[in-house]
Amino acid sequence: MTLWSGRFSGKLDEAAWQLNASLPFDQRLAAQDVRGSLAWAGALLKAGVLNEAEHAAIVNGLNQIAGEFAQNTFTFHESDEDIHTAVERRLGELIGAAAGKLHTGRSRNDQVATDFRLWMLEAIETLQSAITNLQSVLLHLSAAHTETLMPGYTHLQRAQPITLAHWLLSHFWPLERDKDRLSDLRDRVAMLPLGCGALAGTAFAIDREALTMALGFDAPAPNSLDAVSDRDFAAEFLFCATLIGVHLSKLSEQMVLFTTAEFGFFELSDAYATGSSLMPQKKNPDLFELARGKAGTLIGLLTGLLATLKGLPSTYDKDLQEDKVPVFQAFDTLTLILPVLAGALQTMTIHADRMRAAIDAAMLATDLADYLVRKGVPFREAHAAAGKSVRVAAEKGVSLEKLPLNEMQALGSFESDVYQVFEPLESVKRRNATGGTSPDSVRKQLKTAKAIIGQMQNAE
Repeated sequence: MTLWSGRFSGKLDEAAWQLNASLPFDQRLAAQDVRGSLAWAGALLKAGVLNEAEHAAIVNGLNQIAGEFAQNTFTFHESDEDIHTAVERRLGELIGAAAGKLHTGRSRNDQVATDFRLWMLEAIETLQSAITNLQSVLLHLSAAHTETLMPGYTHLQRAQPITLAHWLLSHFWPLERDKDRLSDLRDRVAMLPLGCGALAGTAFAIDREALTMALGFDAPAPNSLDAVSDRDFAAEFLFCATLIGVHLSKLSEQMVLFTTAEFGFFELSDAYATGSSLMPQKKNPDLFELARGKAGTLIGLLTGLLATLKGLPSTYDKDLQEDKVPVFQAFDTLTLILPVLAGALQTMTIHADRMRAAIDAAMLATDLADYLVRKGVPFREAHAAAGKSVRVAAEKGVSLEKLPLNEMQALGSFESDVYQVFEPLESVKRRNATGGTSPDSVRKQLKTAKAIIGQMQNAE
C-alpha cells in the first residue's frame, strides 16, 4: 500500500508505477532515512504526539531496521514505492499500529531533502579524503624530485626547463581548491529541511533547533517553501565534482602524452596499464584515458540537472526525483577514479634521463635575453637579440649553445661568459621567486603543501 492511497479508488498503471517509483536508486539513502526518522520520533515525543511506550517501540523498530540494512538482510517488496515507504512498511511489520504515528507532521518532501543532505555531508568528507590521498602521492613524488629536470610546455611546444616536482605540484593545487570548494559547499548542505512538511511547515510543536543538533546540521532551513524545493546543493555538488573531473582529465592527458614512446618520461606499472587484443607490444594508459573521458560524463550530469531545475513552477515537483541519480553517479565515478590514479602515479617508473635529454639550448633563449638585461640592455632589445640568435642557429643547423661567439656578438652585447647561460639546472635555480620552479622555491612550496595535508589528516 502506498502512503497516499486513501485518496484513490483505483490502482496505478503498472508502467506508470515503474516510472513513478524511486526505490531503485533512493534505497541508497536507507541509513540516512532511518537516522532522520529516529530524530523525528524524538521530536514527536517532545511535542507530545508520541508517548514514551510508542517512542520506545518506534526507536527499537528503527534500530532493528538499521541493522537489517547494515547486514544486507532487509527485504524490499514490490509495493515499496521509495525508501521512505519501505522503512515505514517494515516498521509496521515489526511494531504494529504505532508505526503509523511516525509520519505525523512530516512529508516525504522534507524527508527526502533531509536524507539527501545527510548523505551528501558524508559524501563530501569521503571525497575530500580520496583527494587528499592523491595529493599525498603527488607530494611524496615531488619530495624525491626537487632537482629532476624536465621540459615545461606552452601550446604543447617546449618552453622552459622546470623541475619534475614543480610539475607534480601544479596538479596538487587545483585539487586543493577542489577540497576548498567542497568545504564551502558543506555549509550550504548543512541546512535542515526536516520540519518543513510538504511546503507550509508542520502544525505540531516540533523543536527544529533540537532536530538540527540531533542530526548534525548547522541550522534549520529558514523558509519551508524554499527548503523542500532547494536543490542548489545538488547542482553545486555536481559542479564541484565536474571541476574535479576536469582537473583529473588535465593530469590524465599529460600522463597519456608523457607515457608515449615519443616522450618516454614515465612508464606505467603493469598493475595500471592494459594491452591490445591484436598488437602484443602495446602498453596502453587506458585508466588515464577513462579518467579523461569521465570528465565529459560529469559535465553532462551537471548540465542535465541544471536543465531539470530550470523553470520548475512550485515548491516541490516530481522533477526533483531526478536529482539523486546524477549526484550518486558523479560520486561513484570520482571515488573510483581517484584511488586508481593515485596508485598509477605511485607505482610508475620515472625516466629522468629522457626528461633531461628533451631539454635543448633553445629552451634557454629567455635566459639569453635575461643575460643581456643584467648587463643593462632593455628587455625588448634583449628579447630581439636572443630571438635573432635562435634564428641564426637554426639557419646554420647548430644548437644555440654552439653558435660561435663572434656571430653572437654581431647580434647583441654578448661576452665570453654567455655560454654559462646554457646550463638547464642553473636556469631553473635562477627562478627562485615564491611559486617558481627552483629547487629552493619548490621545497618551500612542498613545506606549505605538506602542512595543508597534515591539517586535513589531523582533522579526520
